[in-house]
Amino acid sequence: MMYLGIDLGGTNISAGITDENGNILVKASTPTMNGRETEDIIDDMAELSKRLMTELKVSEKDIEAVGIGMPGTMDKKKGISLYANNLNFNNVNVVDEMKKRIDLPCYIENDANCAAIGENVCGVAYGNKNIIYITIGTGVGAGIIINGKVFDGSFGGGGEAGHMVIVAEGEECTCGRKGCWEAYASATALRREGRIAAAKYPNSKIYDLVDGNIKLIDAKTVFDAADMGDEVANGIVDMYIKYVAIGLVNLVNIFQPETIIIGGGVCAQGDKLIKPITKILNERVYGGELKTKICVATLGNDAGIVGAAMLGKINREEI
Repeated sequence: MMYLGIDLGGTNISAGITDENGNILVKASTPTMNGRETEDIIDDMAELSKRLMTELKVSEKDIEAVGIGMPGTMDKKKGISLYANNLNFNNVNVVDEMKKRIDLPCYIENDANCAAIGENVCGVAYGNKNIIYITIGTGVGAGIIINGKVFDGSFGGGGEAGHMVIVAEGEECTCGRKGCWEAYASATALRREGRIAAAKYPNSKIYDLVDGNIKLIDAKTVFDAADMGDEVANGIVDMYIKYVAIGLVNLVNIFQPETIIIGGGVCAQGDKLIKPITKILNERVYGGELKTKICVATLGNDAGIVGAAMLGKINREEI
């Protein structure tokens, strides 16, 4: 049996066809070009899916279902994306629109939940019953699995850990509120602080790495400058890691999961991120003893594809 998974992000649309165990047989991606009409983006999702089928020399009748992971809250039973503040998919019936283009059973799920499913099915959290997946990119998303089931609350929007407030009346978040974890722990936040610092300290390595073109500074630039021993960059990274850790402390204290997995672009920093975060958690978790394993996602950007593909299998098994 084969399943089709689509990971819809603000930057890229990634898709893949997997076997029933979540192994990717073929995959591809295309730019989202966020800001376009939703119909155009769904057209691209369908075209990408058809291209993969052609490459694998299969047709729709060979695929069991298509799953779509995307940001925001949704009514999964009706297939409607209710609200996605980083992507203009508000009150859009994604399932109905996709079925107009591909004649397959279709399911939607929050993208972080899909990544959590992927890591739980064949990644670093294989076999765990209680896990939390944190994806750090443009925003901060969370996928929470409790007793082997995705937790999304009573109304489909549970698990939005990126929008818990960690600084009262702090930085403005894309959701319109202030002080959200996302406003401090996202790659966007690190980029913001890097650009502010480069403008203030033109002698810093952050400034040098982009030849003075501050608009080119991203999260990786700040980490790279810190690796070069830049004092300004190290100060930003240290504060950034503290903010990431504060949110994780809250999650450990509330859920006490077996594993917390960090994914998204920032996870490429590996131990440079995990070791100091783990140290802070050991100092700050309630009770003073960290039992939760903190680790980097092993499936990388494929976790969302695998998890989305497995939506078809999960839903079929629950019928």
